[in-house]
Amino acid sequence: VQLQASGGGLVQAGDSLRLSCTASGLSCTASGRTDTMTVVGWFRQVPGKEREFVASFNCYSGLSYYEHFVKGRFTVSRDNAGTTMYLQMDSLEPEDTAVYYCAASTGLVQAPLITPRVMDYWGEGTLVTVSS
Repeated sequence: VQLQASGGGLVQAGDSLRLSCTASGLSCTASGRTDTMTVVGWFRQVPGKEREFVASFNCYSGLSYYEHFVKGRFTVSRDNAGTTMYLQMDSLEPEDTAVYYCAASTGLVQAPLITPRVMDYWGEGTLVTVSS
């Protein structure tokens, strides 16, 4: 199983970015097959701080959950095949500057109880820098 996050970059406050998370070995679908993930999570981390939850997408229900500091600005989604997941980030703020990670769980996890500890697979992070 591999996850690869991409799409980070340097933007100005108020701009938008879309991060992608491409999965191989697992898909985010409602098929219930053994090669599916249950939840996709997006996390972020700044130096000296713990990795924090940003948003999640439930592959079975299609429901999304957002941490309060991104609610209304960020949107998670997936493609029809369930192999690429997205984090659309609008109205970016300097406080959003961080390394962003996508992660997948194959277990019975459910928002808001999604923490880094419950995720099974992680992608390499992608850096998002928002200038003021």
